[in-house]
Amino acid sequence: MITFEQAGFSYGRNSILNGITQELAPGSFHFLTGPSGAGKTTLLKLCYLALRPTSGTVRLFGQDVSKLSRDRVAEMRRRIGVVHQDCQFLDHQTVRANIELPMKVGGRNIHKNRANVDDLLSWVGLTKRGDALPPELSGGERQRLAVARAVIMAPEIIIADEPTGNVDWEMGHRLLTLLVELNKMGKTIIIASHDMNLIRATKSMTTTRVMRLVRGQLVAAGADL
Repeated sequence: MITFEQAGFSYGRNSILNGITQELAPGSFHFLTGPSGAGKTTLLKLCYLALRPTSGTVRLFGQDVSKLSRDRVAEMRRRIGVVHQDCQFLDHQTVRANIELPMKVGGRNIHKNRANVDDLLSWVGLTKRGDALPPELSGGERQRLAVARAVIMAPEIIIADEPTGNVDWEMGHRLLTLLVELNKMGKTIIIASHDMNLIRATKSMTTTRVMRLVRGQLVAAGADL
């Protein structure tokens, strides 16, 4: 589903990633770990087409991303859901409206998909907060809203950058459980995280692979938990 072949990324003379070779199969569950500044966010951006490699090759859904047109990139992005670390929302819009936004941008009929939004609100435990505004939510509720918004278009790949970084252990585990459930539905999951305890907690839930970045290179990849 995503293949890196000696892929690298540089800003001018500043090399961020170098010689990344890794394959992420459909339906797999990967954690991306490593110290701050190792290039984790850059690697995730290559996965969801926010960046293109400056060396080597990245293939997404079997296609070389460097050769994609702007329209084709837009089509590809609809197949990927992203939970950003900073969780930015439209603060003047309700929780429900923020979840519906990707459908609106994608040209889907929101009224016909109202039941899907209701189901999703229930799944992430925000049924009673559908009419609230994002600034009224707790940190954990904001993260669950971010997950809901990322999956409303039924993407094949879900990418999360430190999704549990600003919540306590209990809420972090709950968010991870939601992502595991998506994986069991056949979704490919990629999570950047520093929390090794949370990573180990997945052992009883699903088969998880670990990719470790150090100074822009994968030094240990594919280890089963």
